[in-house]
Amino acid sequence: MLTVRPKESASMLTRDGVRLDADIYRPDAKGEFPVLLMRQPYGRAIASTVVYAHPIWYAAHGYIVVIQDVRGRGTSQGEFKLFVNEINDGEDAVKWAANLPGSNGNVGMYGFSYQGMTQLYAAAAKPPALKTICPAMIAYDLYTDWVYEGGAFCLQTNLGWAIQLAAETARLQGDAAAHHTLYAAAQNIPLYDPVPSLNECLRKLAPNAFYHEWLEHSQADSYWEEISPKKHLQNVDLPMFHIGGWFDTYLRGTLHLYKDFAARSTYRQQLLIGPWAHLPWSRKVGDVDFGIEALNPVDRLQVKWFDQFLKGIDRGLLQEPPVCLFEMGSNQWRKFDGWHQESHKSYYLSSSGLASIREDEGKLTTRYAESYPPDVLVHDPWRPVPSLGGHAALPAGSFERSHIDRRSDVLTYTTKPLETDLHFAGDVAVEIWCSADTPHHDLCAVLSEVHHDGKVYNLTQGYLHVNGLRSPLRVVLQPTCVKIAKGNALRLSLSAACFPAYPINPGTGSPMGSTRLMDSQIVTLTVHCGRDRPSQVLLPVVASSQ
Repeated sequence: MLTVRPKESASMLTRDGVRLDADIYRPDAKGEFPVLLMRQPYGRAIASTVVYAHPIWYAAHGYIVVIQDVRGRGTSQGEFKLFVNEINDGEDAVKWAANLPGSNGNVGMYGFSYQGMTQLYAAAAKPPALKTICPAMIAYDLYTDWVYEGGAFCLQTNLGWAIQLAAETARLQGDAAAHHTLYAAAQNIPLYDPVPSLNECLRKLAPNAFYHEWLEHSQADSYWEEISPKKHLQNVDLPMFHIGGWFDTYLRGTLHLYKDFAARSTYRQQLLIGPWAHLPWSRKVGDVDFGIEALNPVDRLQVKWFDQFLKGIDRGLLQEPPVCLFEMGSNQWRKFDGWHQESHKSYYLSSSGLASIREDEGKLTTRYAESYPPDVLVHDPWRPVPSLGGHAALPAGSFERSHIDRRSDVLTYTTKPLETDLHFAGDVAVEIWCSADTPHHDLCAVLSEVHHDGKVYNLTQGYLHVNGLRSPLRVVLQPTCVKIAKGNALRLSLSAACFPAYPINPGTGSPMGSTRLMDSQIVTLTVHCGRDRPSQVLLPVVASSQ
């Protein structure tokens, strides 16, 4: 590894004359080097070190590393408008970075979350110097991948992020009182209103926050299309290293981007998904320690990637399978030739009608023939089923949830102890034949592993906001890669709420934010299974890696 010169700061001007500031880390060696660019809104000194190695480490591997504050953040000038200026500013930043002293003219980008989004927007402009990107934990379509899931507003993550950004805005403006209030709110997110509203502190202290617009646009429309990377990337083709986590709230976006580019790109598209939440990327997520193999390998893998595509050094990447997934349960990495697209295996629901009362009454079986009594649950908005872990709650991850499954407003369906190990990897869904006394309700589905000692740990979940009577309801769960050990069991849990990860559906059909909690309706939901209404879990079963 090379030694690294002391950090230097530099500025550039955008095409409309706004100054953007950056820190630059250089190898202390002669010659020209590729540039790694990260553009972020949280203060460039952080440099995403919550998940990545410090820029000094990358510079020591023979790269000029540039960490830039986006417009209106950190010390950069201008007004920060969420995603609005990132295409033009990103293109200008790439051109500027490519022409820095000591640069060989080749630029790569890395970063996660907003820093991943800035990569996509910069790539949309197709600057010639940008040779590759490594987007991690991003949204391809902002509506489906970031703000809403199954039509439901992602309340806890959206509100928490909005408060964080509003607090940073107050700090930059020198408004100590507003910053104190928002900082306090960020430490204890105010989720006292189960129905989404213009949260009080945001309404008063950040009246122009994007959060308000996002609530108003509760349906997929042109608003989302215009600001989403998907529209702007249709004519773009670059080698990309896609990075995600099984418990990351934006895994949908990572996979939508990967699948689209893998199907049409002429370049290498590589996918890595670990057993991580949005942050940190560590071996323990929630209550579960996934072992030493789950430790974050991304920095070393990114250096190999950039060596291959910025330096032209053959690191053997093109001879390896492009998809690498962490299999939870075996706690090992597995490699695949592509995203798993084989047919799914069905596990059918059956019951005596007491799946909400007794854990041993609801069954998951691989065969069905009979008609069964329906299961009924009553959703009371006064005491909604709480969210716990998964990808949409804070904190995210896998938690012991047997106390939630014992609630009378949760239906559980469990297999017998497995006679052999069960491996599944890919897209997971459930199809539920159900009826309700209102056409407006929600359905939450959680898949868990039931251990032989009775403890239950969530593996993946999905959520659907229902407006209108239709059946069966298809709930798309978070994709996953799991081994369930012989002797343990698979469980499906169904409920009509998952609060505060998602707001409570008031049952009125009114636009979000316009209904008060006191106007919300109690919902009676009936789940059917059997011959003519085969409610089922669809699992992408794969062979053992042995």
